Amino acid sequence: MKNRKDFRQLRIKIFLRTIAALVVAVSVIYITYSVLLRGRFADGMVALFQTALGIKYDAALQLYERIFRSHMDAMILFSILLIFAVLFYFYLRWLTRYFETVSEGMDLLLADAPGEISLPPELFSIERKMNLAKHTMLLQKSDMLVAEQRKNDLIMYLAHDLKTPLASTISYLNLLRDEKQISEELREKYLSISLAKSERLEDLINEFLEIARYSLSNITLQYKEINLTRLLEQLVYEFQPILDRKGLTCRLAAADDILLKCDADKMQRVFDNLLRNAVLYSYDGTEIIIEAEQGKDSLVLRFSNHGGTIPKERLERIFEQFYRLDSERRSGGTGLGLAIARQIVTLHKGAITAESENERTVFTVTLPVL
Repeated sequence: MKNRKDFRQLRIKIFLRTIAALVVAVSVIYITYSVLLRGRFADGMVALFQTALGIKYDAALQLYERIFRSHMDAMILFSILLIFAVLFYFYLRWLTRYFETVSEGMDLLLADAPGEISLPPELFSIERKMNLAKHTMLLQKSDMLVAEQRKNDLIMYLAHDLKTPLASTISYLNLLRDEKQISEELREKYLSISLAKSERLEDLINEFLEIARYSLSNITLQYKEINLTRLLEQLVYEFQPILDRKGLTCRLAAADDILLKCDADKMQRVFDNLLRNAVLYSYDGTEIIIEAEQGKDSLVLRFSNHGGTIPKERLERIFEQFYRLDSERRSGGTGLGLAIARQIVTLHKGAITAESENERTVFTVTLPVL
């Protein structure tokens, strides 16, 4: 119904012009017919025949009727065609102005010219759609610029993050090569450091490859039903050495045997990233709490920790790729973990949010129950 109304004004204008053209055509034909049959034209032609041919009035009238009246149908038809051709030409000329105007608007759209595209009022629907297309193109262009900037950021972060452990590894290996009289204890220390730095390099490369993989839109999720409670218990157990280094404890508050249908490997990555983030930014000696609540249509998980309150402006950007809360990069992460978590949750048609106040930060994951 809306599309029918879009060009109502244009239809009315075309209809009125068509009616006006018909009225003009009929009027001209009527006048022509009246003049040829009667009127001064007929009297003038009869008088002309009398004078030019030297014949009487009756003979001149018969000659007029033989020439004009007997061919009246053909003359009227010719008049109709002639008038129609003239009116049709001007009608088309008027109508094609709309196409010219639309063409000019398309040129402005393609040329990315500033300002709004303006068309005649009767083409308002097309004008609105063209301006909408223009705004969409501007947004796409802006997104492309952002994507380009992110690509540049990727190169910058990759160079920086890989350079530091790589430089350390090279340095220690050079020492091992050059120092002939190095003690066994020191040799073991240098080898341990080199190994740790190499493992750090591997972790960084894996993270960069993973964010690229999860950015693809054609990822297929392998759904299967898992015991979420057992998965979270296993996660806490695996993190125990990391927790111990900071004197942290992790408490799991979840009912027994909560079942969830999801891609187990990818969802485990989400929980791993969230718990790793909680450990990274928790105060030493505090408690991390993992809660899981089973609802009728959704499952809600919360990862909460005690640490510095995240400012609101930073909280809004926390799920962006390469964004880190510690701008000085003390945490050693790439800033990809939470971005990966959000992309995986989104693939599962869920949502992930963060809130922080009074030195308590909570990440909430909401997943649909399938």
